[in-house]
Order: sequence, then C-alpha cells, then structure tokens
Amino acid sequence: MADHPTEDEFEGEAPPVLTLPLDGWHRERGARMVEFAGYLMPIQYEGIMAEHLWTRESAGLFDVSHMGQLRIDGPGVVDALESLLPADVAGLGAGRQRYSLLLADNGGILDDLMLARLPAAHPFGEVEGDVPAFYMVVNGATKWDDLAHLRERLDDAINLNLLDERALLALQGPKAVDALERLVPGVTALGFMTAAAFDWQGVGLWISRSGYTGEDGFEISVPADDAVALAQALCVEPEVKPIGLGARDSLRLEAGLPLYGHDLDEETTPVAADLGFALSKRRREDGGFPGAERVLSEYANGAATKRVGLIVEGRQPVREGATVVDADGATIGRVTSGGFAPSVGQPIAMAYVPAELAAPGTAITLQQRGKPHAATVAAMPFVPHRYIRKGVSK
Repeated sequence: MADHPTEDEFEGEAPPVLTLPLDGWHRERGARMVEFAGYLMPIQYEGIMAEHLWTRESAGLFDVSHMGQLRIDGPGVVDALESLLPADVAGLGAGRQRYSLLLADNGGILDDLMLARLPAAHPFGEVEGDVPAFYMVVNGATKWDDLAHLRERLDDAINLNLLDERALLALQGPKAVDALERLVPGVTALGFMTAAAFDWQGVGLWISRSGYTGEDGFEISVPADDAVALAQALCVEPEVKPIGLGARDSLRLEAGLPLYGHDLDEETTPVAADLGFALSKRRREDGGFPGAERVLSEYANGAATKRVGLIVEGRQPVREGATVVDADGATIGRVTSGGFAPSVGQPIAMAYVPAELAAPGTAITLQQRGKPHAATVAAMPFVPHRYIRKGVSK
C-alpha cells in the first residue's frame, strides 16, 4: 500500500509529467522532485536519514496526493465489492476502515487498498436515500487499471467516482496527534483504522487514523484548493516537518509493510505475501471472492513460498533484484525490498523464500551483483508498530 519510489528508483531522468497541488510548496522548501507514477513527487528535503528519524521521534508530513481516492456507492454495492475483495464489507461499520486486496481470478494481487464505510455525514457529496457508500484509497501507479477493473465488474447502477479534486496528506509519528489536535479538535478520539469527517476553517476534511509507516498518525483528505494552506498550517506546529517519500519507504520497510509493485504483484497470493489477516473470518468460511479456491487452500495448507524479513550482515544494503540462493548457488528466491534501516542501525530486506526456510533464525544466502551476502530470517516488523487502538475523548 501507499506506493512511493524506492531508493533504487530515485536516480534517473525526471521529465515533467503531472504536477500535484503541493508541487510549488514542496519546491519552495527545497524538496528534490522526481517523477513517479506519472507525477513529480518530493523524494527528500534534508536527507532520508534525518527525515526518517524525525518521523520516528516527532511528526512528518507526507504528500501522497498521487494515490487514487475513490467514492463508490449505489444499490448492491456491498455484494459487488465482496465479489472483488476478500474483506467483510457487509460487516464494516460506518466510520470503520479496513486494509484489503483487489484480487485477480487466479488469486494474485492486483492492488492493495484501504476501504472505509462512509457515515451519513461526509465530505464527498450527497447520497440519495439510504444507500451504502464507501471511500477507497488505491495506489497511484495502479489507479487507472484499478478504475478500469472496477468499472468493468461493477453494475452500471453503482457509482464509481475518482475524487481527483482532493489531495491526500499523511501526518505520521508519535507527536502527530498533538499537532493535529490543535488544528482540528476531536481527532484524538479516533482509534486506529477509524475515520470521520471534520471541519477545519470551513474546509471539509476526511481524516482516518492510519498510515503506512508503523507509527501512530493520520491520513487527511482535503480539497486540492486548500491543500497548501493546510500543509502550511501543519508545518507551523513545532512537531511537524515536511518529509519526502524516500523516508516513507525506509519507514514502511522497517514496519514490515509490503509495497505494491515490489513486494506484491499479480503473481503473488495473499498467503504467500503473509497477508492472511486481510482475509476476514466470514469470507474465509464463505469464499466468493476471486481466486478463493486457491487462496483458501493456501490459507489452510500454506503457500510454497513466503514473504519474510531479513537481517543482513555487514553494512552493505541488499536491494530489490538480489536473489536468494542455495548452497550450490542456485536461485531459490528473490529480494523484493531492501535498504539500510536508520532505526535498526543495519541493513534489512524483505524476500520471498521457500516455505521451509521461512522460520525466524534461518540462515539465508543472498546474491547481489555476483557477491554473496549472509542474512538471517527475522520476525517482522523490524521496529514495533505504535498504533493507537483506542482514541481518547477530550
């Protein structure tokens, strides 16, 4: 989820493509901008290491406006979404949010996403009658394919709207709640994976207590015309600095969170990706989602390969594209993410390995540019998550 450039993608040409509402704001603050997912995005300001550690200690503001924000509503929308996702959509209460997966017919992952059921009052327009409505956030690099996939499979009576008039900001870190509460009173009452509508100086916001760094924090949907003013107001707060997407990548890696297009793709199933939690209990019993027979068989019996975390010996990072090899040097797996972990103090990685090698403590040999690297399978997350499960009323 929350796609963003990895360190390997920082280099290279950056031709102007599309700009986001905060483009000029980023440049005024010295951000290094590169093209990603069809947009020019801020990669870093003062450096990935400093930005990473600031977010772990205080609060970082990320621009993730390239991601796709969708509103989906209409008759039969609950059953329609359950035919495409393994989530318990029917059991999702108003103001509740779930991580889920858009699955192909073979059980492969087309995208990962966040889905929230909208309450009666929300900032995404009126709904006529008592019709369920949902807010979905999909990855920026896949949003056009996702829209086509959804439109093709949803009944014409179901409304599917891309909310491209809105920006999306992520405020992450242990002090995010202190800064945001001063601007938007009441957000402290939100718990992890809950969301609600708020008003900021007459501007309608949709705020969820969620994110993709492993830290407590919020994702804020704001009208594009008001995004600069909100970002500026947040960065006036002493806890908040703008942070580039480079640090977002190192933070999510330490949090053990997969990145679509790298750790997840159409050839990967939820079980192999260690995302069995995204298969809700009722859907595991009832099935009825794409690839259910294969996915549920793997859930019961295990997949042939599994995504694992690795602690890499030495100081040299091992990155995506490196291979996992056996004692004879034959390729038996692949590294999908890797880099130096600022909070861990050494290189870490994620890789797909044969299931029999997935237990923590297992010694693994990696191969990068012809050079072997020793690694050990480690439990994830590498840095404990600090989600706030229950908000506190003020």
